[in-house]
Amino acid sequence: MSDLTEEFRARILAAGSAAPLCIRGGGSKDFYGQAPRGALLETRAHAGVLAYEPTELVITARSGTPLAAIEAVLAEQGQCLAFEPPRFGADSTIGGVVAAGLSGPRRVSAGAVRDFVLGVKMLDGAARELSFGGQVMKNVAGYDVSRVMAGSLGTLGLLLEISLKVLPRPVAEATLRFELPQAAALDKLNRWAGQPLPIVASAWADGELTLRLAGARAAIAAAEQELGGAKVGAGETAFWTELRDQRAPFFADERPLWRLSVPSIAPVIDLPGATLIEWGGAQRWLRSSAPAEDIRAAAAKVGGSATLFRADPALKAAVGAFTALPLPVLNLQRRLKQTFDPHGIFNPGRMYAEL
Repeated sequence: MSDLTEEFRARILAAGSAAPLCIRGGGSKDFYGQAPRGALLETRAHAGVLAYEPTELVITARSGTPLAAIEAVLAEQGQCLAFEPPRFGADSTIGGVVAAGLSGPRRVSAGAVRDFVLGVKMLDGAARELSFGGQVMKNVAGYDVSRVMAGSLGTLGLLLEISLKVLPRPVAEATLRFELPQAAALDKLNRWAGQPLPIVASAWADGELTLRLAGARAAIAAAEQELGGAKVGAGETAFWTELRDQRAPFFADERPLWRLSVPSIAPVIDLPGATLIEWGGAQRWLRSSAPAEDIRAAAAKVGGSATLFRADPALKAAVGAFTALPLPVLNLQRRLKQTFDPHGIFNPGRMYAEL
C-alpha cells in the first residue's frame, strides 16, 4: 500500500491555469467525455484497502486501488458492489469508478454509484485536504459533496480515499429470454416494474428481451413460473458481464455510440441505427451515424438527453460529448468548479468547454 498524498499536493501547488493536470487512474475511461488534456497525474500507485467491515457493509480504499482487487476482497465475504461498475480494461481503479459515475446492468434495481458513496477524502485546487461523509458534512451551499464527486470526471478535485456501501451477493440468480419486438418489450418491462418481481436487470436487442432475476430461490422459482420465457442456463453470467463491460456483439459496431437517458415509459424512438435497451427502458444505447442534433432532439422530445459515449475525438469536439446544460444548471456547475478548483487546473474541458 502506498500513500502519495504529499506528492499529489506538491504537483497541485506547482500547477497553474497555464499548466493544468490530467487526473487518471487506469486510463480505461479516457474515451468518456472530451479528450483528456494537461500534464498527467496518475493515481494508480496511491492504492490499498484501508478498512473493510463486512458486518457494517462498508469498505474504504485509496483511489488508485484496482477495482478487481476490491471485488476480490468483497467476494471472500460473499459481498459485492451492487451497482456493478463497468470496467473497460483490466486497470480500472475505484477512483475512476466514482469519477466516471457509470453503473452496470443492476443500476435500475440497486441504485447508481452516487447512492453507494458514503464519504470521500480529496485534495482541492488549493491542495487542501478535505473530508466529507460519515455524518455527511456539507459545504455552505448544502451540497452532499461526497456524492457530487460521483460523475464529475475529476473536474472538481483529486480523490484520495473513498468509502462505499457494499451489499451481500444474491442467494440465487436466473436469466430468462423472450422473443419480442421493441415496443412489446418496453410495454412488458413497464408493467413488470409495477409488480413485486425479483427482476434486477434487463436488456433488449435484435428482437430478444433478456431478464435477470436475483434473490431467494423460492422467489425466483415463483417468478419464473409467472413470467414464462426460455431459461438461459450456461453462459448467463457471461452475458451480463459482457453487457456490463461493453464486450457484447452490439458494441463492436464502428458507428458512434450514443447513450440515451430517457423515461422508462418513453415509446420506441425512431432513429436510424441499432438499439440496445437496458434499465427497464430508461437507458437506450444507439449505434448511429445520424446527425447529433437529430439524436439529441429525439431524446429531448420524450423528456431525456443524449450523450455521445464513444466516437472519434474530432466528432466529440465538434458536437460535444454531453448535452448542453441549461443556463441555471451551467451557472451552478461554474460555482462548484470555482469553489473547489478556482484556478481551473483539474481535467479542464473534460465535461464541458466552459468548465
